Amino acid sequence: MSHGFGIIIEGVVSVLLLLTISYCMLLNSRLKRFRADEQSLKATISELITATEIAERAIAGLKLTVRECDKNLGERLRTAERFSADIALQISAGEKVVQRLSRIAVAARVEPEAPAPASAPVSETQSMVAAAQAFAERARTRTRVNGIAA
Repeated sequence: MSHGFGIIIEGVVSVLLLLTISYCMLLNSRLKRFRADEQSLKATISELITATEIAERAIAGLKLTVRECDKNLGERLRTAERFSADIALQISAGEKVVQRLSRIAVAARVEPEAPAPASAPVSETQSMVAAAQAFAERARTRTRVNGIAA
């Protein structure tokens, strides 16, 4: 029996040894796949790092562009505001000139009833009317001289 008992123990040991070898083969294949996955993971990580660096450079460039655009836009807005103020002043001055011209035109339409004596002081409106009439007469004379009928 001791001989049979030894064979049984050796059989059990050989079966356990076969199980251990097969389990080691299974672990080896899993480790190979893990190492392959590790390499692909390292490649993916390096690609992500490269993409992150490129994105950071692009963001820095965009920030610089935004600063320049903001600066240029601010300068243009200030210039536009100055032009707007200048135009408003010019419009105001133009309105005053139009009002004066309309007063001159109204005064020119009204014919004086009697000429003022030479010693009487001449009013500002009358002097403007006289100047406007003289200007109109000179303009008519120039157009006749140049061959264009008024």
